[in-house]
Amino acid sequence: MRRVMRHSGGWAGLVLGLAALLPTPLASADTPAPAPAPPSRAPVPAVARAWPVGVRPTVVRGWEPPATVYGPGHRGVDLGAPAGAPVRAVAPGRVSFAGRVAGRGVVSVELAGTVLRTTYEPVAASVRKGDQVDAGDMVGRLEATPPHCPTTCLHWGLLTGETYLNPLALLPPWLLHRGPSRLLPVLDVPT
Repeated sequence: MRRVMRHSGGWAGLVLGLAALLPTPLASADTPAPAPAPPSRAPVPAVARAWPVGVRPTVVRGWEPPATVYGPGHRGVDLGAPAGAPVRAVAPGRVSFAGRVAGRGVVSVELAGTVLRTTYEPVAASVRKGDQVDAGDMVGRLEATPPHCPTTCLHWGLLTGETYLNPLALLPPWLLHRGPSRLLPVLDVPT
């Protein structure tokens, strides 16, 4: 009897050990699901009426959406501009944040009539939380922070909720793709 008990205990241990290796509904319920990737083509209304810096700044680094919520990527665009350059609101809205984050000045503006908000950094803010701004209003001055860009630049972001979008999508075609001037023929003018 003792011999049967000893072998049955060994078999029971082996069966329990193997069962622990198999996935069970209870074990998989404890494992968090992977975060979904952000939407790749969310509709963004072209509500911007001005660039945040300069007239047509150089895009030093473009928007590179991450494959997953926490994945690597570039959640905005970097626009080349000199330190001290005025930083302007691209569209009308309300300042939802103006302060320092991780040692950098940040201004965030909730765009009027949308669920979107733009972010600007590094900026020495000239506005406060709750201020109303119009397109082209100055929100601060560009600070010099060498680690982010090879030259001084403004990091311009766009969010809907916690999802980052391409801020260049805010710009209407006439602001985004300004082509060469075109001369039109003059008709019905006496010579």
